[in-house]
Amino acid sequence: MKVYVLKRILMLIPVVFVISLLIFFLIRVLPGDVINEILGIEQTPEVRAVLEQQFGFDRPYTEQYLMWAGEVMRGNFGTSLRSGQPILPEFIQRFEVTFQLMLVSTLISCVIAIPIGIISAIKRNSLTDFILRIFSLLGVSIPNFVFAILLILLLAVRFNYYPPITWVSFFDNPLINLEIIFWPSMVMGVRMAGSIMRMTRTAILEVLGQDYIKTVRAKGASEWIVIMKHAFKNSLIPIVTMIGMQIGFLLGGTVVIEQIFSLPGVGQMTLSAIFRRDYPVVQANIMILAVIFVLINLIVDILYAVIDPRIKYQ
Repeated sequence: MKVYVLKRILMLIPVVFVISLLIFFLIRVLPGDVINEILGIEQTPEVRAVLEQQFGFDRPYTEQYLMWAGEVMRGNFGTSLRSGQPILPEFIQRFEVTFQLMLVSTLISCVIAIPIGIISAIKRNSLTDFILRIFSLLGVSIPNFVFAILLILLLAVRFNYYPPITWVSFFDNPLINLEIIFWPSMVMGVRMAGSIMRMTRTAILEVLGQDYIKTVRAKGASEWIVIMKHAFKNSLIPIVTMIGMQIGFLLGGTVVIEQIFSLPGVGQMTLSAIFRRDYPVVQANIMILAVIFVLINLIVDILYAVIDPRIKYQ
């Protein structure tokens, strides 16, 4: 196991390298730059030249990349070109919001999807199965921003309730914090639940068709034992894989949801930096999120051996 984990960590190096190249060069393809945003119509060639030298934009792209990559390897993600503040402390502060949103969304999706997937598999081809499959299809098909807007309208028009828009940390006031985070998490959780429910149903149906399930039933085991102890337990690997993938996708999906619900998370920070062409902020945020995404996949792979001890890593 230790050798496998070490190999996977070493494999992260070329992946992170390619990601860093894409981040650095693709953002510079965007029209405009931070100097245009700062100076506006008062821009002159002389002033622009001074700012280009100050920001290092007068150097070749390869030299800029090597300088940035070298600082990142030392744990220095730079400073914002607009605020002049270090990026990493603000990222950590905002990631608390994004992490909580991801965590609650994942819990909601699992609570909804796994029981529904099990019921749908048990009631295969029945009316219940048909209704639940429609629910999962809607969850997969409806975009997050559409569901979020419809939910806000429903709460406002039907129940005269408006979700709080001022962020309060969980450590300051847990009840208000959960009220703030619940609704955006519900939006993302329902969207995520559709995929997990479909995978749960498919995985359990595949296991239920195995010969050893027939043997367990022939021995007189109750249906509850057959489903939970044998079918569900042996279908966990594809379910965990899907959950891990969905958690990774949540990192990108938080951008729109944080904007709609005014959450001061990493997504909102990154989107604001893109609009302002604040290159160091965008590069740092996407780089860290990409590494987190890869680490989530590594954790999922390690969980395989925990779920099924027969799996041996070389």
